[in-house]
Amino acid sequence: MTDPNAIQPSELDQLPDRDPEETAEWQASLDAVTEAAGPHRAAYLMRRTLERAEGAGIALPKLLETDYVNSIPTAAEPAVPGDEAMEQRITAWNRWNAAAMVTRGSKYGVGGHIATFASAAWLYETGFNHFFKGKEADGSGDQLYIQGHASPGIYARAFLDGRLNEEQLDNFRREAGGNGLPSYPHPRRLPWLWEFPTVSMGLGPLSAIYQARFNRYLTNRGIKDTSASHVWAFLGDGEMDEPESTAALALAAREELDNLTFVINCNLQRLDGPVRANFKIVQELEAQFRGAGWNVIKTLWGTAWDELFQLDTTGALVRRLRQVPDAQIQTYQTRDAAYIRQDFFGGDPALVELAKLLSDDKILECFHLSRGGHEARKVYAAYRAAVEHKGAPTVILAQTVKGHTLGEGFASKNANHQMKKLTVDEFKNMRDLLELPIKDSDFVDGVVPYGHPGADSPEVRYLQERRAALGGPAPARRVHPVAPLPAPAEKAFASFDKGSGSQNVATTMAFVRLVKDLVRDKETGKRWVPIVPDEARTFGMESLFPSLGIYSPKGQTYEPVDRDQLMYYKEAQNGQILNEGITEAGSMADFIAASTSYATHGETMIPFYIFYSMFGWQRTADQMWQLGDQLGRGFLVGATAGRTTLTGEGLQHADGHSPVIAATNPAALTYDPAFAYEVAVIVKDGLRRMYGDAAPGEDQNVFYYLTVYNEPLPQPAKPSVDAIDEGIVKGLYRFNTAESAGITPPANAPRIQLLGSGTAIHWALKAQQLLAEEWGVAADVWSATSWSELRRDALEADEALLRGEERIPFVRQALQGAEGPVLAVSDYMRQVPDQIAQWVEQDWSSLGADGFGLSDTREAARRHFGVDAESIVVAALAQLAGRGEVKATAVKEARAKYGL
Repeated sequence: MTDPNAIQPSELDQLPDRDPEETAEWQASLDAVTEAAGPHRAAYLMRRTLERAEGAGIALPKLLETDYVNSIPTAAEPAVPGDEAMEQRITAWNRWNAAAMVTRGSKYGVGGHIATFASAAWLYETGFNHFFKGKEADGSGDQLYIQGHASPGIYARAFLDGRLNEEQLDNFRREAGGNGLPSYPHPRRLPWLWEFPTVSMGLGPLSAIYQARFNRYLTNRGIKDTSASHVWAFLGDGEMDEPESTAALALAAREELDNLTFVINCNLQRLDGPVRANFKIVQELEAQFRGAGWNVIKTLWGTAWDELFQLDTTGALVRRLRQVPDAQIQTYQTRDAAYIRQDFFGGDPALVELAKLLSDDKILECFHLSRGGHEARKVYAAYRAAVEHKGAPTVILAQTVKGHTLGEGFASKNANHQMKKLTVDEFKNMRDLLELPIKDSDFVDGVVPYGHPGADSPEVRYLQERRAALGGPAPARRVHPVAPLPAPAEKAFASFDKGSGSQNVATTMAFVRLVKDLVRDKETGKRWVPIVPDEARTFGMESLFPSLGIYSPKGQTYEPVDRDQLMYYKEAQNGQILNEGITEAGSMADFIAASTSYATHGETMIPFYIFYSMFGWQRTADQMWQLGDQLGRGFLVGATAGRTTLTGEGLQHADGHSPVIAATNPAALTYDPAFAYEVAVIVKDGLRRMYGDAAPGEDQNVFYYLTVYNEPLPQPAKPSVDAIDEGIVKGLYRFNTAESAGITPPANAPRIQLLGSGTAIHWALKAQQLLAEEWGVAADVWSATSWSELRRDALEADEALLRGEERIPFVRQALQGAEGPVLAVSDYMRQVPDQIAQWVEQDWSSLGADGFGLSDTREAARRHFGVDAESIVVAALAQLAGRGEVKATAVKEARAKYGL
């Protein structure tokens, strides 16, 4: 039978053989080696030949997997500078205090993780002592994405360094008292230490890639030279299953981000058991990263294995290591030498002979203890090679034992991720193993003590000297004092006050036009970072292409097909627009990097990320929480918003709920503006609050979410209403009354208040006319620019009341004295306006687009959901009839009249 995977002659014919005789000689040589030395030797020679070709720059497919050994030979390992014995003692103290902190906290039931840092301790310690640049040197320092479950080890090092005290360690995961430590890297909770939140898992690697990319963006645009900064992301091998973890690998390779290193702690375990029980996660990751174009360094085996590899003259050991699945490697960690001799060495005569040369102690040393990720020499060699590699990002696959040094009850056990404490006896065994000067008498009432060699001890002095040489403490977050950005010229905002006359303008177009004016500002224009996921033309942003340019580190190496057009597709090395392709996750990672540049680099940037509203919060709400945690600032813009405005697209494009999701995020200020002038007022106030002179007590670390619509309608002039800007920002103002709208209602006409947001206000305005002309009802129309801000203000008033402070919610103040009931309507589910119902003193009712979206015209969709003008009229009459202010028959008549 023909091998379906074999290259067929017809395929070879695509590349004519210029010298068949030479080709035949090469093939014969391969056959001869196979016959004389075996297929393993032939495969070895082929791999080495491919490696030589790759090193010489010959265009061949890359080798995706290498042997299951260290990438850096022992002979090529550089000497570790500094005092290895001292670093060993420092690491021992950190291991102890990390375990003590979690164990002491276990009595409160707050949880914590011990085993992760135990496996990764040397991965961090080597970096802190020799590589990670701090914030106090020139430049921005390095950016460290710490694996979330390793946080106790980072706290332990900060304790040794004098940056944390025992009380704070004892308040690990107990923050309510004000002197506690958050569970994971949370900048909002501990803003002087943590710079990047890395839990939920998967968000760290994605953000690290885009952070490294944004560093290059700042350099290429001339904002700041970040060439000395390196991004380090510490990850777990199980974490790499999250789709976000590997979503942008190709981007990092494509843009040659050699300022980026992933360090993947391959302890072969995830929360419930082995990462790849029947396979090899290291080999899988190597192939994945190599295939994406990364430089891969494997640091798998410690020095105890060097002797074994020297004895392996036949390659049998290397072949066996490739064969053994990860779950069996984990089993070897817990079994005796006899079992390992039989199971690992027993199946190959060459390995049986090799094992005869090894003592039981040597076998246990190799299989129980000696991993590359546990030795400073191996880790240092990998880090050094990573920072010296040019032209591609690097991933270091470091093999470790989960629970290393914690004792037999922890090491490589499937349950160790859920194990939160050690017994006193286990701590004493750990103390003896780590050779720490802690006495039995230090365990008072069975409580494990913290350990510290003293503020002036050689260990602490060494640690601090190393950090001083590298630019100060790490990790650390620094917000350098920067002057508030000057407010853009008023003209950019005031141009919307006069309205659009008879011209139809969608609020999406109004926002884009505003940004076009703002990026021209001489003072702040260069600080805008437009971000769009391959939908710029949908949102009318193509006019920004030639003027701002699309960022590309390669510039434009081709002649664009539309070069002769006014709005041609222009890429540039200093381009301002980040056009990310079809990736909301990547665009959000861009936004996070840009929105926190004020802290990371001391450079204030103003990102705005515009997206289909349906595909922003729904897909990437986890990253919005990451954004809030990282104290990001900027504008998220949900375009083509609403459930009924995007004609024809249907169910999965019809957004009826993004304001609901956004309202759950405490850092998000959510607005649903109806008119262009409202957009201008909100953006102006956002620039003031986030980047300018914020009022006392205002939190600058917020971000704005604006929904804008693709429905072109005449934009009205800004009404002459008292405190209208305050109303727009706080969430509600009266747009008009029946009388100011030119309606003359009958004397003593029943009155109703119509509250609308976004595009729904146009239906309310039409309903206002119908109610007056056909039913003799006077309606006032209100623009509710932010239901969630009204609710947030009301909640704060309730909290003040609990403290004994009298404060009236703004929504109640605004509606005070308004006659009749209130009917609210939006293009979202009723839950959106209903957020404020309990604080409205008038009778309350609402309409909304609940349920799944559908494909049809706007008019048909609105009738389907019962939110069009006629439906509003019927609902208003029903409210008034319930109060006895109109005849009950009017409701039935209206239904019949409008075909409802």
